[in-house]
Amino acid sequence: MIRLEGIAYAYPEGDRPALLECDLEVAAGEKLVLLGSNGSGKSTLLRILAALYRPQRGRYLLEGRPVDFTRPGREFRREVAILFQNPESMIFNPTVYEEIAFGLREFGLTEEIDSRVRAVAGRFGIASLLERNPIELSGGEKQKVILAALLALEPRLLLLDEPTASMDPRTTGWFIDLLLDLEQTVIVATHDLSLAYEIAERAVVLGEEHRILFDGPMEELLADRELLIRANLIHRHRHRHKGFHHSHYHTHFQKENDHV
Repeated sequence: MIRLEGIAYAYPEGDRPALLECDLEVAAGEKLVLLGSNGSGKSTLLRILAALYRPQRGRYLLEGRPVDFTRPGREFRREVAILFQNPESMIFNPTVYEEIAFGLREFGLTEEIDSRVRAVAGRFGIASLLERNPIELSGGEKQKVILAALLALEPRLLLLDEPTASMDPRTTGWFIDLLLDLEQTVIVATHDLSLAYEIAERAVVLGEEHRILFDGPMEELLADRELLIRANLIHRHRHRHKGFHHSHYHTHFQKENDHV
């Protein structure tokens, strides 16, 4: 479904690189996790996939056709949906109902608005919030509202940037179950190894040098401590256990134990 060839992007301020020579292929229906520390280029890559940023070099093909970054078109905008890390940046309607309905109106799905809004609100457990102002909701509820608005359009590609950052543990569990049931192609950017292990079998790791360091099975990645250290995905700190002090690397990842 997706093919990136030699994608490179630099921010205009001081020609600061964000991505260098990135190649990536993603099959239709695949769930992929994009891992990396803060500043590695994860969000930039998602924005390129959403045609919000135009790379300085390389090609982006969707279904075998080059993406036109200057004019992606309405079909692209409906089929490729992106959720930003901060949900408030995507909220601009007075009620949850209107937030979900907005995209449906924009794409001419006027005959289906009420049924689609209520169906997706029920699926997301936010039917009781439809008349509420979304700005007044909790962070996790806001994420649910924006996800509902995106999925009401039935996109083919869903791009999620640190989607659980505002979610409590219960909502995070609900979100993982939701992702596993989706038929869409899904790419999730995160630095949370525990979340990554739950939602995808394939991982792509961006290093601090803004290049892809790894593309392969999640199990293989988790077994490579040196790569995890290089990508700044695990850290070392001191521990105190009843007067005994020691230090080791931590992932905050729970599979059999917390440590690598």
